[in-house]
Amino acid sequence: MSEAPNVYDAEPIPAAARAEIDRMLQSGDLFRYTSADASPVALLEQEFAELLGAKFALAVSSCSNALFLSMKALGLPRDAKVLIPAFTFAAVPSSVVHAECQPILVEVADNYRVNMEDFAAKLTDDIQAVIISHMRGHTSDMDAIMELCDAKSVPVIEDAAHSLGTTWNGKNIGTIGKIGCFSFQSYKLINAGEGGIMITDDPDLIAQAIIMSGAYEHNWKKHPVVHDRFEYWQNKLPLYNVRMQNLSAAVIRPQIKEVPRRVADGLANHDYVAGKLNASPFLTVPDPLKPESRAPDSIQFNLDGFTDEETLAFASEAKARGIAVQVFGLSKDNARAFWNWQFIGYSPELPETRAMLMRACDVRLPARLARADLDYIADALTNAAEAVKSAAQAVA
Repeated sequence: MSEAPNVYDAEPIPAAARAEIDRMLQSGDLFRYTSADASPVALLEQEFAELLGAKFALAVSSCSNALFLSMKALGLPRDAKVLIPAFTFAAVPSSVVHAECQPILVEVADNYRVNMEDFAAKLTDDIQAVIISHMRGHTSDMDAIMELCDAKSVPVIEDAAHSLGTTWNGKNIGTIGKIGCFSFQSYKLINAGEGGIMITDDPDLIAQAIIMSGAYEHNWKKHPVVHDRFEYWQNKLPLYNVRMQNLSAAVIRPQIKEVPRRVADGLANHDYVAGKLNASPFLTVPDPLKPESRAPDSIQFNLDGFTDEETLAFASEAKARGIAVQVFGLSKDNARAFWNWQFIGYSPELPETRAMLMRACDVRLPARLARADLDYIADALTNAAEAVKSAAQAVA
């Protein structure tokens, strides 16, 4: 193909969603608690819980708010210390701050996964919760993490925003920790523009989260699950009003059946491009951990032996070929570079994570791309790296 592929547009929203939206627009039935029967949001919660094999689900306005509600439902006190990976999106430490807690950052290795030695050292007795971000779908060693956290009775929240469809030892990501949180933002496997959902098997946690999400008075009775913990928590908890509305659920529900296909296509696309990038002496795509089966919608790779100037030149060369490359540590004000999170109140020294971010590259790779698209992207990236290194050798 002669033109660069568009990697930003998502797949079309299924016709079933458009028909349901038209019905709701005709009726004005947009609020989840006005439906006489199960609302689209309540049906989504049932279907998503079944998809993941969880007992309970709560749909909310964003994955950030799912994380926030998770910490509030766990009863974390003000200034509680929450351990998080230093490689994640700014929304994760922001959700910790929103919950009036303190994020403690853990080193991340050049394979984009938690450095387990640093994790174990920082899992001190004053840590009251852990959030594991499966950033860009890269799963850290969940066996080791859960063993360490279980030994200290520290609850684990999984930030699975990028990991719908990923499994660890055959178990769905998001179901390993106490709570799993997912995103429906446009660049995720299911696209609703915005939206999030949390899952858990704990009836007390889901009761608190549902009430705090904005189930005022007795609206919690309209959720798929009702039990005695709702009556206990009635009027004891604040209402944060982070509900999902019916239009979002109508967009999401028809896409649930597409998840297996998108997972398979996304992984095939990723591994095909990864094979071509790994053939270059200048690019490395880290291998997944053995228990992990991924569901990627993008590809990350490291530049080998590049200076800062060469890294910036590589991004420019790729852009000239029509492929936008984000270098996490060198893109101005990047929300995934921990030193830009001034709102957390301190600047940790994390040399391993910093070094990784300065050479880690990110390219969108949606499941809908065809083989010709993948070849164009891979060739553009490898040729850009070759051009930069050839120019550097010529100067030397």
